[in-house]
Amino acid sequence: MALLAYTIRRILMLIPVLFGMSLVVFSIIHAIPGDPALTILGERASEKALTELREALGLNLPWYQQYFAYLKNILSGDLGTSLLTNAPIAKEIGPYLAATTELTIVSMLFAVFVGVNAGIISAWKQNSWFDYIAMLVALIGVSMPIFWLGLMEQWLFAQELKWLPSVGRDSSRDPVTAITQFYIIDAMLAGRWDQLRDVIEHLILPSIALGTIPMAIIARITRASMLEVMRSDYIRTARAKGLAQFFVVYKHALKNALIPVLTVIGLQVGSLIGGAVLTETIFGWPGIGRYIYTAIGNRDYPVIQSGVLVIATIFVLINLLVDLLYAYVDPRIKYR
Repeated sequence: MALLAYTIRRILMLIPVLFGMSLVVFSIIHAIPGDPALTILGERASEKALTELREALGLNLPWYQQYFAYLKNILSGDLGTSLLTNAPIAKEIGPYLAATTELTIVSMLFAVFVGVNAGIISAWKQNSWFDYIAMLVALIGVSMPIFWLGLMEQWLFAQELKWLPSVGRDSSRDPVTAITQFYIIDAMLAGRWDQLRDVIEHLILPSIALGTIPMAIIARITRASMLEVMRSDYIRTARAKGLAQFFVVYKHALKNALIPVLTVIGLQVGSLIGGAVLTETIFGWPGIGRYIYTAIGNRDYPVIQSGVLVIATIFVLINLLVDLLYAYVDPRIKYR
């Protein structure tokens, strides 16, 4: 009951946060120079046509009236209509969001698996050659720009070695039939194992490029947290009882070291969803970051507003989920 009450309170606290985010996003987007009506009709459009379109879109109204109209639509589930394609954003954004989500999940699986295990082994073998190499790689990973790493991956593995494809989600000669918009699931549902292999091959390079920085951060945080826990009295007791070092580290120490690691993982998931623009642009990945980037170039205000708001909402919900997971990871935490 305490957890349920805490969950309800946290959800209610999200309301002013999301309201504030929508106001900030709306204000910043409308501060961008440019005229959406001119973008739609072109530079040769007459002033009369431009005026009529501004009135039809509500662009002639004061900004606060435009905001409340936008907020009313959002609350009713209407994300608006794209000025460029004239399609409902709520339907149009789905495939892009699915593509980014699929890329983010694979990137985080790579980052968590490699980062957590590298951090654990580095703490277990402190001051060993593995510890020095792992932390050096983590330092390089944090410092390495995503765009440079992505370009180097394309040059080496796609151009020189020709092992992996460099752009897109699947092969243009044999595209996946989209059912759920998650291509791994769609290929499995269709029983097309050749397409599944193709989809995974397309995922490898962008997921490594996107997951390198989180992997490095997770490795460093895991190592620091594990070193602190390994000095605890109950770890010394477990060792004194003759338990194997593997069980001491992975069964007893890891669970209590996961709190800061879990926080970092949650924050990095939100950051990856919102920060995948460079990766999606380099690898031609049709995700929400590229969708918003294209909308910025075309002054498509509704798409920019809705896309940023969707990303911000996901980020906030992930933080809520991380808070709720604390109780499972560490039963000492009590919610009131």
